Amino acid sequence: MSRFLFPEWTQPLKKYVITPALLFGPVYIVLLAAFVKDPQTLRIGYMPDQPVPYSHALHVGQLGMDCRYCHNVVERSAKAAVPPAATCMNCHQSVHPRSEKLLPVRQAFYENEPLKWVRVHDLPDYVYFNHSAHVTRGVGCESCHGRIDRMVKVWQDKPLTMQWCLDCHRNPEPNLRKPENVTVMGYQPAPGEGASVKAELKINPPTDCSTCHR
Repeated sequence: MSRFLFPEWTQPLKKYVITPALLFGPVYIVLLAAFVKDPQTLRIGYMPDQPVPYSHALHVGQLGMDCRYCHNVVERSAKAAVPPAATCMNCHQSVHPRSEKLLPVRQAFYENEPLKWVRVHDLPDYVYFNHSAHVTRGVGCESCHGRIDRMVKVWQDKPLTMQWCLDCHRNPEPNLRKPENVTVMGYQPAPGEGASVKAELKINPPTDCSTCHR
């Protein structure tokens, strides 16, 4: 079989293939590993412009708005959902009603069109993630999104890689809190709270492939 795959005339070429492979193969592997873990590759710090300069630092941090006011289906849906213009206009019909920055909101509202928000946390299409399964079991918003209450402009704070998810599934306790506190930013769980929540809610996160790849 090998004589058909590698005819006699290819034998002198082996040294030009095998030697570079032995010399540069390890270097290639190291560079590839560095590239895969580079923050740019992982999109850490990705911070796109949005149609409206919405500040979480103002609304969540200073005004104390709960995440669920805008992401109102996060406890019962796989997706957190982005708010329609009507949600914004609940306040902004009277708060800064003529602000130029809010013009896209007013246009979307009166034309009954969705605001074209730019997705920041974007998992691959072959990955299934259910927000409600995490939020209702005590995984705080900041565990995945970081201190959103300090972000004037939202960026991706965590790597969101398969390894990162598996680390949490294998040891969820550090990221667990009482479910009523999931939206509290800067929350400090009481000693043993994660273990207590895990036992009370019978949390045993699966790590088989079909959990996320369906």
